[in-house]
Amino acid sequence: MGVISRGIKNAFRNGIRTTSIVFILAVSISMALVMLMALKTVQSKIATVKSSIGNVITVSPAGVRGFEGGGELLSVQNAIDIAAIPNVSSVVQVVTDRLSKQGTVTLSREQQSDNLSVNNVTNLDSSIEAGSFGNRQRASQGSSTTGTAATFSMPIMVTGISDLSSSMSLSALGASKFDLTSGAKFDGKSTENVAIIGVDLASKNNLAVGQTFQAYGYDITVAGIFDAGSKFANGTVVMPLTAVQNLSGQSDQINSIIVQTDSIDSITSVQDTIKAKIGDKADISSQQDSSQSAIKPLENIRAISFASLIGSLVAGSIIIFLAMLMIVRERRREIGVLKAIGSSNIGIVAMFTVESLALTLTSSVIGVIFGLILSNPVLKALVANSESVSREPVFGGGPDGGARGMMMRVGGNAIDSAGSAIRDLHAVIGYDILLYGLLAAIIIAIIGSAIPSYFIAKIRPAEVMRAE
Repeated sequence: MGVISRGIKNAFRNGIRTTSIVFILAVSISMALVMLMALKTVQSKIATVKSSIGNVITVSPAGVRGFEGGGELLSVQNAIDIAAIPNVSSVVQVVTDRLSKQGTVTLSREQQSDNLSVNNVTNLDSSIEAGSFGNRQRASQGSSTTGTAATFSMPIMVTGISDLSSSMSLSALGASKFDLTSGAKFDGKSTENVAIIGVDLASKNNLAVGQTFQAYGYDITVAGIFDAGSKFANGTVVMPLTAVQNLSGQSDQINSIIVQTDSIDSITSVQDTIKAKIGDKADISSQQDSSQSAIKPLENIRAISFASLIGSLVAGSIIIFLAMLMIVRERRREIGVLKAIGSSNIGIVAMFTVESLALTLTSSVIGVIFGLILSNPVLKALVANSESVSREPVFGGGPDGGARGMMMRVGGNAIDSAGSAIRDLHAVIGYDILLYGLLAAIIIAIIGSAIPSYFIAKIRPAEVMRAE
């Protein structure tokens, strides 16, 4: 009888013992498989959470919140200094202003300032109706009349931006998307009086690409029309940074600097360096704290899964080692007979290794079935015992130096989706996991059987027969 056939037959010749070994080993293998699936699932989720939250830092003037508060705006030199910081991949500069329809009642106290240019007017009609909220703001903040008509019109937001091609332009503009419906984007470094306007503003004023409108006492050419996905954003004007700085009398001034780092892991170091360079002249915000609160429970699960995986593998190794040690010791007489009739040490070791492999592979099949059944329940139990995810919205600075409503919604959605990552964990088994599991089982079987059978095989037949 060959070594392989003898080993397989021996594995199943004692039904009670075989059943016990297979069941115990299957439990160990199934837990190892579950922990391996949990580990890979969580690692994938951590990468997804990091990419969904992003690696953006907003630097805004200290004390400034939109068109409220007070303080000094940042400078272009501040943006240049930040761009030179290690791990900073790109920087977008933003300056904002508001235009009022000539001859209307305006919205805010800033419009009453003696420092406000008399040319801070436009011939555009706002596409946003005042409604109850706008009229409430008008009543609470006071109003003034810039012309003979006493009608009320919402001001029009103007954003000057240094780079429209960057992926950060969405954050800078406070938009959920930015799709050109006609025309083309301008060069952010241009000094020309060109603009792209929202679809609602264009429709309200019957404007098309190539036509002009009045702002700051100059003709502004419409280079493109965009859809930003919201009523507010689609009622705004976007122009090159320098053009807005010059026209609005804010030369060299910046309302906000949007900084992108090379990875989410470098945000903290970049923030610290920005604080060291700019000091208390700027408020610096990012989603780092929220991202850590989202990732920390996942990292806890990963640590538990890794420790449990190692424990399951060690337990499986010990189980098969002790089982084979017991089997080998019980068959001392059989080993002596085999050696007496000419079997080599290698042949005896191979026979017990085949027996161990048969037991382990049988256990692996049952363990895989158990693993598939238990994977998601075990993963949910790990999630239930991890720290809860903070779902507070991020009131990060908007491009106007404060927490614009659009930016709060975008930031809040990002964190909410990151927080939901831990609740949406589902273990998925793949061919690679099965392959790793099978390889681990084979290694466990070989090591667990080879060592005890090798030492027993070295015993001389005469000694075995005398002991019997």
